[in-house]
Amino acid sequence: MTEEEQRDRLHLERHVEKAVFEAGKALMELRDRRLYRSTHSTFEEYCKDRFGFQRRHPYRLIEASAVFDNLMKMCPNGTQTENEQMCPIGTQILPTSERQVRPIIKLEPEQQWEVWQRAVQEAGGKVPSAKVVGDVVQKIMERTQVPNTYQIGEVCQILAKDNPELRGKGGCWAIVSAVNDFSCSVRMWDGEYTIGLKHLKSFNYLPQECKQMQSLSDACGGLRLRISRVYSNSLEETVKSLLQLLGKVNRPYLTAVEEKLLSVLESEYEKDNSLND
Repeated sequence: MTEEEQRDRLHLERHVEKAVFEAGKALMELRDRRLYRSTHSTFEEYCKDRFGFQRRHPYRLIEASAVFDNLMKMCPNGTQTENEQMCPIGTQILPTSERQVRPIIKLEPEQQWEVWQRAVQEAGGKVPSAKVVGDVVQKIMERTQVPNTYQIGEVCQILAKDNPELRGKGGCWAIVSAVNDFSCSVRMWDGEYTIGLKHLKSFNYLPQECKQMQSLSDACGGLRLRISRVYSNSLEETVKSLLQLLGKVNRPYLTAVEEKLLSVLESEYEKDNSLND
């Protein structure tokens, strides 16, 4: 083939590789902006009616798109440039399906990169299957296993460090909802996240204090639910900032002034949101 044909082939192959992950990005925006609200009360119902997705599938596509972006960003020569520069041979192979990256979703970006490159090598320089990727993850776990000492219900602080996905969440509280090998699933004021161990620090609360924080967060009318009902990307920046600060409160109560501020915002903006729904 001519050089032009080879470039065209590479360009078209990249489009095929990105297709499923572009769907994940689109779903994330539909969810985050609540663009389904005129016809459906929940994102899950919307995805099932509109796309035929079962409850977990859209979230898997969203998670997979983040992994795909990580693999592209960590390519030494950068695969996100306009002319689509390639990484050295053996590193330019990218995933083509959500299942291929499912085993590495909960790993840190650096670990995702290491596992994927090893899986590509074991697949003979081709796109590895989900089983090959999973086998590599297992081997690395056996080699680098670090005890995860966190417990379900434990209250932790988020350490944003160099993780761009945690931007704006540094110092926030989080309640551990699941303990994984390299990470914890946690509940924060604005949703649930899976976070690596190096981005968590325990507040070392007593068991009773942890229960109080869970009550503040999750009880009927709890803080997390109250803030989520008011919060949206369309709010004024000052209002969003105030809600974010209230969401970072790491004690099991609101002060009288904090309670009044939140009540005023609820009265003003829940009414507006109900009109838009």
